[in-house]
Amino acid sequence: MLLAHPAVLKDLVEQYETLRALHAEKGSPQVRQRMEDVAYTLCVSTGTRDVDAALIAARHRLPPGARPEDDSLVAAG
Repeated sequence: MLLAHPAVLKDLVEQYETLRALHAEKGSPQVRQRMEDVAYTLCVSTGTRDVDAALIAARHRLPPGARPEDDSLVAAG
């Protein structure tokens, strides 16, 4: 299986999270469709079948410091 480059995965995760927030606020058909498209691309790129598994797999492939849940880039004091 071909694996997507971590930069591509990072971009897809960021897009999905942004679209999810927009969908929660506005819920327009265009935002929903784009979110579904990005979710599909994430699933294909990670070899998974649902978006939650795809997000976990994508985050796992991101280098340390680039993971959205990683706070190592926050400057101390």
